[in-house]
Amino acid sequence: MKSIGKYFLFLRSMFLNRVSLKTYIQQIFDECVAIGVSSIFIVAIVSTFIGAVTGIQLSYNLLKTPLSQDFFIGYGVRNMVILELAPTVNAIVFAGKVGSNIASQLGSMRISEQIDALEVMGINTTTYLVLPKILAGLFTYPLLVIIAGFLAIYSGYLATTLVLSVAPEDYIYGLRFIFDPYTIRFALYKSLAFAFLTTSIAAYKGFYVFGGAVAVGKASTSAVTNGCIAILVADYVLTQLLL
Repeated sequence: MKSIGKYFLFLRSMFLNRVSLKTYIQQIFDECVAIGVSSIFIVAIVSTFIGAVTGIQLSYNLLKTPLSQDFFIGYGVRNMVILELAPTVNAIVFAGKVGSNIASQLGSMRISEQIDALEVMGINTTTYLVLPKILAGLFTYPLLVIIAGFLAIYSGYLATTLVLSVAPEDYIYGLRFIFDPYTIRFALYKSLAFAFLTTSIAAYKGFYVFGGAVAVGKASTSAVTNGCIAILVADYVLTQLLL
């Protein structure tokens, strides 16, 4: 409970003595590149193989079921990718890549006393160093989820039509079958929550590092572990509340 309380006080401190947001615009753009653009490749690789494997596994199971039809494959891939695989699985990857980077960066600044120097100058370090990272995560991760969803669905299409000889018309019909646009909004809601949790927890862990290089490594590991746990808990809570 002490750590949770300290975490919320850490979030509160970002909005105290804050200067105009215009001051951080360039920094936010730089963080968008560091957090979002640099993650496109790993998200694309993960999403492509997840979509292909999901399509093949659904084909393997559904085609053995009596009265099943080929369009159920596209229907299943669509729902699994949009509701769970694209936002949640990629959030775990996002936490591993971005979370460890944020924690190690802030931890290195802490042990080298760069953060202390900024505080002596009267700068709100949580606002100056942390808030742009969180905003960049909120801006870029939903876009990564959209890219991941498209690639996963398309790779599922290629895997099932080229490898398993499912008719392309059946797969596309399944994608359109009983489509609810709310599922897209639900995935974006989850992506915003996961981006906030990943960036804020990693920043919190890195910001309060004390010790040497070993402490920075432990903070990075703790940031990834706690971020993944928070993502899974938030996934369950949001699913219960919003579906």
